[in-house]
Amino acid sequence: MDRRQFVTVAALGAVGARAAETPVLGAWKSGGKLRMEPGETPLAGARWFIAESVGDGISFEFPAGALAKVKCLTADMLLDGNALAVFQITMREGAQGRAFRFSFGALNQCGFRVRLDLAMVDQSRWMADREGAFLKPLASGDRVDLAQVDRMTLTVSRKGPRPVRWCMTEWAALPAMASKLADPVLPKGPLLDEFGQSTLLEWPGKTRSSEELVRRLGGQCEDAQKQSWPAGFSRWGGWKAKKLGEGTGWFRTRKDGGRWWLVDPDGYAFWSAGLDCVRVDTDARVDGIEAALKWMPEAPQYADALSTRGNGRSVNFLAANLIRALGREGWREKWAQIALAEMKRLRFNTVGNWSEWEHASKARFPYVRPMSFRGARSGMVYRDFPDVFHAGFERDCEDYAGQLKSTVSDPALVGYFLMNEPTWAFSSELPAAGMLYNTENCATREELAKFLRRKYDGEAALAAAWKSPASFDQVARGKWKGILPAEATSDLRDFSLAMVERYFQTISRACKQADPNHLNLGMRWAGVPKDWAVPGMKAFDVFSLNCYQEKLPAATAEKIEGLLKMPVMVGEWHFGALDAGLPASGIGHLKNQADRAKAYRVYLEDAAADPYCVGVHWFTMYDESALGRSDGENYNIGFLDVCNRAYDELGRAATASHERMYEVAAGTAKPFNDAPEYLPKLFL
Repeated sequence: MDRRQFVTVAALGAVGARAAETPVLGAWKSGGKLRMEPGETPLAGARWFIAESVGDGISFEFPAGALAKVKCLTADMLLDGNALAVFQITMREGAQGRAFRFSFGALNQCGFRVRLDLAMVDQSRWMADREGAFLKPLASGDRVDLAQVDRMTLTVSRKGPRPVRWCMTEWAALPAMASKLADPVLPKGPLLDEFGQSTLLEWPGKTRSSEELVRRLGGQCEDAQKQSWPAGFSRWGGWKAKKLGEGTGWFRTRKDGGRWWLVDPDGYAFWSAGLDCVRVDTDARVDGIEAALKWMPEAPQYADALSTRGNGRSVNFLAANLIRALGREGWREKWAQIALAEMKRLRFNTVGNWSEWEHASKARFPYVRPMSFRGARSGMVYRDFPDVFHAGFERDCEDYAGQLKSTVSDPALVGYFLMNEPTWAFSSELPAAGMLYNTENCATREELAKFLRRKYDGEAALAAAWKSPASFDQVARGKWKGILPAEATSDLRDFSLAMVERYFQTISRACKQADPNHLNLGMRWAGVPKDWAVPGMKAFDVFSLNCYQEKLPAATAEKIEGLLKMPVMVGEWHFGALDAGLPASGIGHLKNQADRAKAYRVYLEDAAADPYCVGVHWFTMYDESALGRSDGENYNIGFLDVCNRAYDELGRAATASHERMYEVAAGTAKPFNDAPEYLPKLFL
C-alpha cells in the first residue's frame, strides 16, 4: 500500500481555503489485513479501504508536539454495505504511554465528516454530539498531553460478519474546528421509506403498504380489551401461591430465608419482569440528513411526530404510523391501551425505566420511574458529578426529590431510579482526580484541601507523601497541570469515597423525606461498584445495574449483596440480530430471531433462579430507528418494530418464561438452559 501524507492544514471548509505552511506530521501505514481498493468513490478525493478483521486500520507517527496547537482532527468518510461498523481513534504518548481513545460509528450509504475536538483529551466530556451519519462519538481511555502525543491509529473496533468497506479522504489537523458537513452524499438515495423502515435491507416482516399497517393497528385495538394476566398472578402481577405477610399498600423488599423478593402491595411475592421504554419511541434524528427520508411527515397532521431538542431535529416514525392508522385525535390513548395489553399478553408485570409511566399509573399497572440530577445551584465538577460540598447542594437535592411528590400516594409505583449510568463512572479517573483537572474553583476542591490538611502536618508532609511539590493551595484552586503522581491515588480514592457518600446519601435522604412509601432502586450502575463507591450506596433499597452479558453473573449479584446487604435488579439487558431490517444488533448479538428467543429465556430464568436478584428489565419495547436515535443508536432490540409489528418468536419465549418465573425463583423448576450461539457484539 502507498503511504499517504498526514498534514496540518487550515482548510476543509472551516478556516479558509489555503493549506498552511506547516510540516508533515507523518505518513500513514496499514495495519492488520487492511487493504486499499481502486475505483471511483462517492466522495471527492477519497480512497476505498477494506478491513477484514477487527483491529485492521491505519497508523501515523509524527514528532511529539506536532498536535500541541491543533484544535481538530477531521476527515470525510462513507461506510459501504448495510451493517454498522464502529471505528476507534487512539492517540498515544509514545509506544507504551498514556492513550486517549475516541470511538464513533456510521450510517451506511451516507457521507459524514469526522470532527474530533482535541479538547476532549482532558476527559471532561464522555460524548460529543451526533452529526448526521457520524454516530455516538465517545471519549475513553486516558487523559493525554498533546505536547507528548506522537502517534495515532484509526482502526475498526466492531463489525458485522462481513468485511468493512469505506472510503475516506486524507486526514487533516486544523487550528480551529472544521465546519459541519452541509450536504452529505447518499449514493443509494433515501435510507428510510415512508414507514421509517430501512430501504437498504429486505426481511420477511417488512410492512409493505398503508393498508397492512392500518389493518394491524386496528386488530391490536380490538384485542387490547381481551388481555389479562394468568390466574396465578395477583392484581399487581405478584405470585398468589406465596404470601409474605400482610400487605402494606406499597411495594417493599423482603429476604425469605436465603431468597430476596419484592413484595407487592397486597403482600404477595413479586419478581419484576420489566420492559423499558414503554413509550412512543422510534425517533429518527434527521437534522443535516433530511434527504435520507423518502417521506417527511408534516404539521399539522403529523405534528406529534416532529420534535426539536437543542440543535437536533427528529421524526418519530412510530408516532407517524400510529397517527396514520388511528387518526390524529386520541391516537396516543389508543396506543397506551395497545401497549399495556401487549405487556399483559406477554406476561410482563412491570413498566420499566424511560416509559410514559403516567399511563401505567392510571391503569394501576406496576411501574418504575426515572430521575436525573441537574444541580442548578451547585453545578458539576467532573462530567456529571456535582459539587457536593457547595452550599446549595442540599437545596438542589430537595428540588430533585420534589418530583416524587406527584406519585407519593400511588401503590402501583414500585420505586424510582436515582439516575442512569453517570458518565463519571465510565472514566478511568477517580472523581477527585478528574475534578482537579477540570474545575479550577469549587467547594469540593476546598474540602479536598481541608481533608489533606487534616491528614498531613504541613505541606512538606503532603509533598513527601505524594512525592511531588504539591501544596494545599494547588489542591484547593487552579487548573492542575501535569500527571498526578501515583502516590496521590490513595488520598484521592479516600476523598472520592467521601464525595460519592455525600452525593448518594444526601439525595437518598431527600427522596425518602419527599416520598417515604416507595423503593429507592439505586442508580443503575454498570457492573460491580468500585470499593470507594460502596458506602454511599448503602442508602439504597435495591442495587440496580445494567448488565449486557449472556447472563447476570452469579458472582456479581452475590458480591453486591454481600457488600450492600440488599437485592439486585437489572435495569437493562437485551439481544438483537441483523435479520430484521436494522444495521446493528444491539449490545447482545445473535444470528436470528429464533436465537433472540432462546437468549431471552436463558437470561431471564437464570436471573430468576439467582436468590439475590429480584427482577430484570429488558431494553426496549420498540426497535430503534434504522436512521439512529438522537445519539445514533440503531438496534434491533424491540419486542415490536417501528410499524408496531410484534416479533412472534421473542414474544412466545417471553410468555413461556414469565409464566414459570415464580416456580424458577422458588426453586421448584429448573431454569431454561438451551443457549444459542452468542456472536461478537455489534453496537455503538
